[in-house]
Amino acid sequence: MSQSSLSAYAQELVADVLATAEAENATAPDTFTRRVLDELEQAGEVENTFTAYHKAIGLEVNGYGMNESLGTLDLFITHFSLQPEEGRLTRSQAEGHFKRLQTFVRKCRDGLAKDIDESSDVHDMCVAVQKALPDAPRIRLFLLTDTVSAVSTLPPGELDGLTVTHEVWDLTRLHRLASSGTLSEPIAVEFNPPLPCLATPETDRNYSVFLAIIPGQDLADLYGRHGTRLLELNVRSFLQTKGGVNKGIRETLLTNPDRFLAYNNGITATASTVEFTELPEGGQAISRIHDLQIVNGGQTTASIHYAHTRDKADLSRVHVQMKLTRVSPDRLQEIVPEISKYSNTQNKVTVVDFSSNHPFHVAIEQVTRSLWAPAADGSGQETKWFYERARGQYTDALARERTPANQRKFKSLHPTGQKFTKADAAKFIHSWAGLPYLVSRGAEKNFRELMVRMGETAPAVSVSFAQRLLAKAILFKATDKIVAARDFGGYKINITSYTIARLAEATNRRVDLDRIWREQRLSPALAAALDDLCVPVREVIVNPLRGGTNIGEWAKRPDCWEAVLAVPWTVPDQLAAELADQTLEDSAPTDPDDGTGGDVALVMAIPAPEWFGLARWAKETSNLQPWQRQLADNVGRYVNNSWTISDKQAAQALRVMAEAQRLGFRSTP
Repeated sequence: MSQSSLSAYAQELVADVLATAEAENATAPDTFTRRVLDELEQAGEVENTFTAYHKAIGLEVNGYGMNESLGTLDLFITHFSLQPEEGRLTRSQAEGHFKRLQTFVRKCRDGLAKDIDESSDVHDMCVAVQKALPDAPRIRLFLLTDTVSAVSTLPPGELDGLTVTHEVWDLTRLHRLASSGTLSEPIAVEFNPPLPCLATPETDRNYSVFLAIIPGQDLADLYGRHGTRLLELNVRSFLQTKGGVNKGIRETLLTNPDRFLAYNNGITATASTVEFTELPEGGQAISRIHDLQIVNGGQTTASIHYAHTRDKADLSRVHVQMKLTRVSPDRLQEIVPEISKYSNTQNKVTVVDFSSNHPFHVAIEQVTRSLWAPAADGSGQETKWFYERARGQYTDALARERTPANQRKFKSLHPTGQKFTKADAAKFIHSWAGLPYLVSRGAEKNFRELMVRMGETAPAVSVSFAQRLLAKAILFKATDKIVAARDFGGYKINITSYTIARLAEATNRRVDLDRIWREQRLSPALAAALDDLCVPVREVIVNPLRGGTNIGEWAKRPDCWEAVLAVPWTVPDQLAAELADQTLEDSAPTDPDDGTGGDVALVMAIPAPEWFGLARWAKETSNLQPWQRQLADNVGRYVNNSWTISDKQAAQALRVMAEAQRLGFRSTP
């Protein structure tokens, strides 16, 4: 890494953070925190992050996260200097930050929430941390900084019997992440003792294949350290233990560990480099693997980890077969997705390729690179929207303009406010499509859902498609500013997404996206409508229907969307007058062969009175759980109003109907 490239990145980082903070009426440290967490979430380092700043005597925190893949509780603290090249973060400074963060955790354990205003984001954070502590296998503390740190990590510590690890994400590490062109830092794994292996005949100079047996404990430890990063060229989706395959894996691990090798299909992995050592008795063994990725067997890997950490399964007798394919580094992004695609057959969802090379994202990049946006400020200066298909493309493109004059010209043609990523595109698409609860689940999970729903039937990215996608970007960014100006005090991204979704539903998606593109801004009538609508939407989000439910978790649920849909709101006359004549296309494609579309049709074919009758029967007999009764009532309302029901809700509703019929419910003739 050259010092000049690091300097350029530092300048660009600070400029972008300050510009974003000003545009969103936020503080620079908060903006920096959110930016870094979004990048780490997309990289698979963290999950379910939530930013909220709190400082008191001896403690400080900028946010927390709940990593479902690892089961960890994550806490974040930020050191934003505004002058990243002026000095270094010393070891004692880093230790001080971690100490204040750990004090916050202790205070939460002791009931800090009771001293915090219940309407604030900080209160929600304190409550969530307090609830998570008893079940978390370990705590991870993150220090996020725009300076260069003298230390990259600190030794693990302990808090009430829980292991506490420390991670420093400084300027150097952030730059490496941004400029690598990959989703995250490569995973390098050492095996001690080495894994004996068998090499297969080499048939192609671009790859070679090795067969090995990996101990179950080693595989569990790998997932414990790296989580879904191991699966990032795969789906990065673990189906918990609800699917038949996972239940079978768990049962075998707990009752017949000796037979696991015989019963399980094993894992398929890839690497860019494999190092070997010679065995005394002859043959070779794998000592180190670079760029390790598991492209088939994610369920097996995660299930073994969870069985060990949650069920205390003894893995000493568990072994897993591994097919390891070494792929030339320059062909990694091309060949690995194909290996993943043809290896995965157990679940349809695992066929999806999440890499930047997916044709949908390649097509958006190609079209937008040559698409000029109309001048919006009367200057006559047309600009372009810059789609970052791969991390760091904007910074790399700017760096290629070697002179200051050329860099200024590049920025004027590609304003930072018109730069957007794959995760941003998923937010724009899902908000418009009426899926704000997916947006609320975080950048990485929302993006994953987009790709799962798209499946292998990605829409053709024409110029018209790209223009309407960018119109949705303008709509989202403008709504975000409108919500920020209201100074609601938190949950801005949730309110923004839900407001857009509610508007799209109320107008039957006839908001004139083509006009937004032509004018590169919202009409006064549209802006006024959004400003009016965001107020009642916010009230629903910050007041969960279920008592004791965390606001952040409530916003992630489909029933929050149902509550927002129930908000009485009429399209203002001025906006109604400028709506398009027809519904504009919905850019959230779904895979008609994903195995769930039929469930939706079956649910919608059952009359609404029958669902309502099921809900009444369940209440009278107490045969079903409260959430099942509520689901039946909600589905009845959806069917009655011809609203779109989600695949997940449809599948759950059919199971509830089957269970009710088993318990004696009879359909109305």
